[in-house]
Amino acid sequence: MKTLILYILKKALYSVSILWGVMTLIFILFNVIPGDPARMALGQRSDSASLAAVRADLGLDKPVTMQYVKYLNDLSPVSVFNCKDQSSYFFYDTTVYKHSAKLFNIGESKGLVLKAPYMRRSYQNKRFVSDMISEALVPTFVLAFISIVLATIIGIGLGILSALKKDTWVDKVSIVVSALGMSLPSYFAAILFAWLFAYLLGNVTGLDLTGSLYVIDDMGEGRHLALKNIILPALTLSIRPLSVFTQLTRNSMLDTLSQDYIRTARAKGLSQYSVVMHHALKNALNPVVSSISGWFASMMAGVIFIEYIFAWKGLGYVMVNALQNFDVPVVMGTVVVISVIFIVVNIFTDIVYSILDPRISLK
Repeated sequence: MKTLILYILKKALYSVSILWGVMTLIFILFNVIPGDPARMALGQRSDSASLAAVRADLGLDKPVTMQYVKYLNDLSPVSVFNCKDQSSYFFYDTTVYKHSAKLFNIGESKGLVLKAPYMRRSYQNKRFVSDMISEALVPTFVLAFISIVLATIIGIGLGILSALKKDTWVDKVSIVVSALGMSLPSYFAAILFAWLFAYLLGNVTGLDLTGSLYVIDDMGEGRHLALKNIILPALTLSIRPLSVFTQLTRNSMLDTLSQDYIRTARAKGLSQYSVVMHHALKNALNPVVSSISGWFASMMAGVIFIEYIFAWKGLGYVMVNALQNFDVPVVMGTVVVISVIFIVVNIFTDIVYSILDPRISLK
């Protein structure tokens, strides 16, 4: 237990440096890319006075170094709060800070507070970015979870079957199908499946070309859960990881089944099921678990093409719309959340990996 806690603390400190690098890189990119957020918010026919007022309101009239300090101060859970000077480059928003906990005062007007990371407001609709991301996170998580479960169950099952039926027609068909699945681009598969199952066979399948987890009824009276809309995105999203898991499981199982302890287990008279499930599979799953975590983190990153093609209102869909409108706070907030997801998933994977294989130590 002590080793686990020390490992998590070490990874947490390492993760802070990674997040700082990601935030710095994103900040630099959006200050290098040509574009005026104020003009995007007001429109192309806006006058210079209105543009200047919006830039001042967004803090874009400050030097880049001050904008950077303010940006880090907003995102940091421990932040400097200026309770008097609202023109300071330190962020001031009573809506956000009313639930913060003051740690101690710094001088007469400033204080150090503990708060939730503030991702600012959207340039387009003035909503809190954190609210927009939290709404998009649930559909993305549901889509990614169902896709990874589908890919894991089918992929591991096919991989075991392929390994046990090595060099038979089952194994050869599995290899060919897996190769096709790995080489098929996700965006092409999404368009193909939408055209085939929702357009040509729509009357039979009852599926729509686009749709999200929740839909608003025709009378506009409320949202309703529409689980059928997840079928095509989940099927499309699971093709490539399913193919990868099948090949990884097959190759790992073949290597494990050739080990001496497997031959010893068979010599003791254990059944094929017991040898495969109780002795070979656990050790064979190590590379598969690592791959599953990577794919799940990628799926949680938004799978932009899938969500955009099927109009699935998740993180990827929100990010594309924000990029089209040059809505910098939304894009930057989404990237930060995606980075945190990757870090958390990788730490969790290392812990699970050490449990599956006692030879691997968290030290």
